[in-house]
Amino acid sequence: MSLPSHANVVIIGGGVAGCSIAYHLTKIGISDVVLLERKQLTCGTTWHAAGLVGQLRATRNLTELAKYTADLYRSLEAETGQATGFKQNGSISVAKTPARLEELYRGASMGKTFGLEIDHLRVEEIRERWPLLEVGDLVGGIFIRKDGQTNPIDTTQAFARGARMRGAKIFENTKVQGIRVEKGRAVGVETESGYIAADTVVLCAGMWSHALGRAAGVSIPLHAAEHFYIVTEPIAQLPSNLPVLRVYDECAYYKEDARKILMGCFEPVAKPWGMNGIPESFCFDSLPEDADHFEPILAAAVRRVPVLADAGIQLLFNGPESFTPDDRYYIGEAPEVRDLFVATGFNSVGIAASGGAGKVVAQWILDRRPPMDFADVDIRRALPFQSNRRYLHDRTVETLGLLYAMHWPYYQYQTARGARRTALHDRLLALGACMGETAGWERPNWFAPAGVEPRYEYAYGRQNWFDYCGNESRAVRDAVALFDQTCFAKYLVQGRDACAVLNRLSTSNLDVAPGRIVYTQWLNERGGIEADLTITRLEANKFLVVTSAISQTRDLAWLTRYLDDHPALHCTATDVTAGIAMLGVMGPQSRALLTKVSGADLSNAAHPFGQSREIEIGYARVRASRITYVGELGWELYIPAEQVLDVYERLVEAGAEFGLQHAGYHAMAACRVEKGYRHWSHDIADEDTPLEAGLGFTVAWDKEGGFIGRGALLAQKQRGTLPKRLVQLMLEDHSAAAPMLYHEEPIIRDGEIVGSTRSGAWGHRIERSIGMGYVHCDAGVTSDWLAAGRWEIEVAGVPHAARVQLQPWYDPKGERIKS
Repeated sequence: MSLPSHANVVIIGGGVAGCSIAYHLTKIGISDVVLLERKQLTCGTTWHAAGLVGQLRATRNLTELAKYTADLYRSLEAETGQATGFKQNGSISVAKTPARLEELYRGASMGKTFGLEIDHLRVEEIRERWPLLEVGDLVGGIFIRKDGQTNPIDTTQAFARGARMRGAKIFENTKVQGIRVEKGRAVGVETESGYIAADTVVLCAGMWSHALGRAAGVSIPLHAAEHFYIVTEPIAQLPSNLPVLRVYDECAYYKEDARKILMGCFEPVAKPWGMNGIPESFCFDSLPEDADHFEPILAAAVRRVPVLADAGIQLLFNGPESFTPDDRYYIGEAPEVRDLFVATGFNSVGIAASGGAGKVVAQWILDRRPPMDFADVDIRRALPFQSNRRYLHDRTVETLGLLYAMHWPYYQYQTARGARRTALHDRLLALGACMGETAGWERPNWFAPAGVEPRYEYAYGRQNWFDYCGNESRAVRDAVALFDQTCFAKYLVQGRDACAVLNRLSTSNLDVAPGRIVYTQWLNERGGIEADLTITRLEANKFLVVTSAISQTRDLAWLTRYLDDHPALHCTATDVTAGIAMLGVMGPQSRALLTKVSGADLSNAAHPFGQSREIEIGYARVRASRITYVGELGWELYIPAEQVLDVYERLVEAGAEFGLQHAGYHAMAACRVEKGYRHWSHDIADEDTPLEAGLGFTVAWDKEGGFIGRGALLAQKQRGTLPKRLVQLMLEDHSAAAPMLYHEEPIIRDGEIVGSTRSGAWGHRIERSIGMGYVHCDAGVTSDWLAAGRWEIEVAGVPHAARVQLQPWYDPKGERIKS
């Protein structure tokens, strides 16, 4: 079979993800598919995967995809005639500590909202299901009934056979040398056998994806690491129906296969591999054994499963797998290049994820939009700096082990830190800042007082910074707090059509007077929220767009794609994040402080809420925007990066008179949840509409030209009551023992799960455990329906009485921000 000159879709990579995408494309009617594999199918990473098929993931949609994968594997053999080795004996996860047990129980509660069957297990029940296990030091566990295991090679071959049955062509021993990009679009691939043009290119090349993407101008941050496991000789007394076992506290997993035990690990300090490139000959290769590195894991395994002491080790295996900086895989269309999709960086969950990922990517290719919210794994979250090879090497040392480490709330990465720092970094450290990392930015999460070490002591309850965050939150309420918000992404949009462009993208009306700040959303055609931002009209044809740090790549891509699709428009968008520092001055004394350092009239009459203007502080001209993300009187100051130190020093010097206190992002988060301010990717995303999210006030229904998504939003409005709405949540228990809410805790009305939380915090200004989440009622979520119910929120398996309402708990009328 010769290589065709053209295909509708060309897939690079013959692992389980690439073959799954080919299978799913043909299943939805796209049969002109060519898959190219440099050597042989599965020869990179897939062939040596452990084959675990777990279903519980961090979000509802990712769990739904994992459930779909398990269901698909159950039927794939019958459909294709290719054995897969799939069996569904369930999985057990065990805990050695109360903290780990709480993590498991919180996960089980979350799983309930996703429809998973998960049981809490007592120690004796663990022993019944895994009789060869030493359980004396365990405190409990969970059992997920429909988890399973499969043979990775056979399952991939089944995908390939299913794809071929419906017309796809698969070429092995066909190395892709590069992706051809013309005018910002992928148009084909260069191979050793010639060029093949394509309408769509899909990059599923595993650990080769970084280099192939980089050559095409696409950032795909991932790095290979060594991954170890052993396979024993057959063990006569080993039951054949054992569930997959995970002992997270010992970094280990166990799988029975043909009366043998496969035991693998995700050790805390990993070994990155391939820094100097991947050998050209790599094909079904393993890496050198490292018994010394694996020995601590093996010693713990022998104590946990004593039969291992007498079992012969048939194989000590070491093979490479690729890991991303945040342990989440990449799918979707690359923001830098149109018609180039990726599905890669699966962080050792490729077998469990590939069925669902293949289905989603195929549908995404067909519709040219994601079928559901995938913000957690969307390639548009990647940032260009993350493709730096040293950064990836250093982060990979940690990320492999984090798969089985405690998933603490507010966990901060320990490796590859300091990539992005503000001009105030050293000043804030000297004041006791405990730095966290978001999108590579070092930013203060909280400030330790004198004599206290600024480091995290993690827990599921109140962590060691709880009281310090409370002090900062009360300073926001009672005096004035200073936030370094430089990490927020900023774009300058200008040109004679700038207003028309932004008006078409935005729900709100941007045709306002210069100096006005507009809070708005950008929607997709379904009415879902793609971006949540503020836009300031600086001049008639010049606007400043501000969004969150995590959305820097995504939102700019959304804007520039629109401009690319409308080349006749006279409008440019420039990312100016690095050049503009941003300080938040928030609290009832903010006006007095800023008046003193600037001499400007900042009264309500001269500078009302929602207005922006230039003032002078020190030697700098500063854009002062009266807006807030904490629910208090305050200003965001936009300052040339080279002058922020001068402005900062003058604010600090004058601030002592007004009780100025530095504050971090934990305080900001607590305050914004109290005020009901939404956070994109938590409370709102591309499946949530402004009406469901309580943001209908941003919608200018009748503005000239309308906006993207207006039709879908109007249809939802005309239906009347909404079956899904974002609500504000508060636990009735406000004692020190009240549990903390984080995300995806089930929301229960009259004994029935009707939703789940999206975000949570302790509100220090009101002294309550609070959160936000969506609830569902087919007849419509109304104030009366909310008031008529008995509400609870389940945390780690325990229901807690709660209050639910639509308006925010703190200053619901917004009087403080306009004072």
